[in-house]
Amino acid sequence: MTLLTVWPDSDPSTVLLRTDDAAVIETELKQLGVRFTRWPLVTTLSAKPSSEEVLSAYREHVNRVSAAEGYGYVDALHMTPEDTPEWTAMAAEARRKFLAEHTHDDDEDRFFARGSGVFYLHIDSKVHAVLCEAGDLLSVPANTTHWFDMGTRPDYVAVRFFHDDDGWVGNFTGNQLADDFPSFDALTGR
Repeated sequence: MTLLTVWPDSDPSTVLLRTDDAAVIETELKQLGVRFTRWPLVTTLSAKPSSEEVLSAYREHVNRVSAAEGYGYVDALHMTPEDTPEWTAMAAEARRKFLAEHTHDDDEDRFFARGSGVFYLHIDSKVHAVLCEAGDLLSVPANTTHWFDMGTRPDYVAVRFFHDDDGWVGNFTGNQLADDFPSFDALTGR
């Protein structure tokens, strides 16, 4: 279930809005300049799909977004839990990095083909947590302050869109705000 939760950035105990209504989510995010849409899911992806497999399965949608937004670089990645110390250490390091508040010089568009993750958008003295599920496409505009939480056991497949291959580089704010708000695990009950 896709979920939008909004708090004042100074008080994570006060929920201003909490909704799973896709139309309300789209309207609320549009007011922030954030695009939210849904695509039909392809259910035939393998357990650990290659980037090529995912992009092929969603080719029509990927081509439409790339043309409309001028993206020149698109890939897909999967994060699937493995019970190895190496995987656990890698996932913890990736999670720590994404939990730091940052911006990007490029838009950050993500389509979730499988699994979920939470984008926290810090805009206008509020934190907007968007729990994206399979089928969701979220477009975070360039220079939007945000962080991303994929949970303590990341498990998702996502298509990523960039104008160039350096667009994903984060500009970290040093703000530790992410520590104060409910995590992916708390929001999803995992």
